[in-house]
Amino acid sequence: APDWLVRDAVARFGAEEAARFLAALNAPAPLWLRANTLRATRDQAMRAVAAERPDATLTPSDAVPEAFRVDGAGDVAQLTAFATGLCTAQDVAAQRIARLVAPAAGERILDACAGVGGKSTHLAALAGDQARIDSADVSERKLDLGIDLARRLGVTSTTAIHCDLTDPHAPLAAAYDRVLLDAPCSGLGVLRRHPEAKWRRTPNDVAPVAALQARLLDALAPRVRPGGVLVYSVCTFTDEE
Repeated sequence: APDWLVRDAVARFGAEEAARFLAALNAPAPLWLRANTLRATRDQAMRAVAAERPDATLTPSDAVPEAFRVDGAGDVAQLTAFATGLCTAQDVAAQRIARLVAPAAGERILDACAGVGGKSTHLAALAGDQARIDSADVSERKLDLGIDLARRLGVTSTTAIHCDLTDPHAPLAAAYDRVLLDAPCSGLGVLRRHPEAKWRRTPNDVAPVAALQARLLDALAPRVRPGGVLVYSVCTFTDEE
């Protein structure tokens, strides 16, 4: 690992935990799937995957009722269970975020920085596809992938909105029951999924993304209705972010 990352880890966690943390960043990331509860229970999704990959090891998550880990299954995108929308790939930590938002049927929800739609489609499933979810992002390409994902999972309650979320004139609702801001970040918490990134990152990367996060929060907080919920998440651990 880069020297600055080692120094930060030791200062943050102490030597013993820092060693475990840095070793984890160098280990292969496990594969987690999310059962699409609009089409299957977790047990049904796990049985469908196991039927196609009898040698794989499947482990349900204790943290998220929809999540299960798959080891030794090869390319899960080739599975019929995947193609027919019984499940989709999503890290268990990412699945916890939609659970924190706790959406309900009938609510107006904004998934800001929605990206390729993993959290939008999870929010939709948790609300029984009965919420109104605006999936907003500055990347049209990512939104297109999100539309494809929603189609595969049978989600109909999401609407893709291509916009700059910091723009006060962005085509968003004035008030939402719940806003999820899964903000752009330094990504230091997911380096094991992107091992090459640790050699590209420097401590100087943090201040610009922290400033962007603050602008996004300033822009989106007023769009939360009184008594509503704002969930801010990043896949990093720096104090500034």
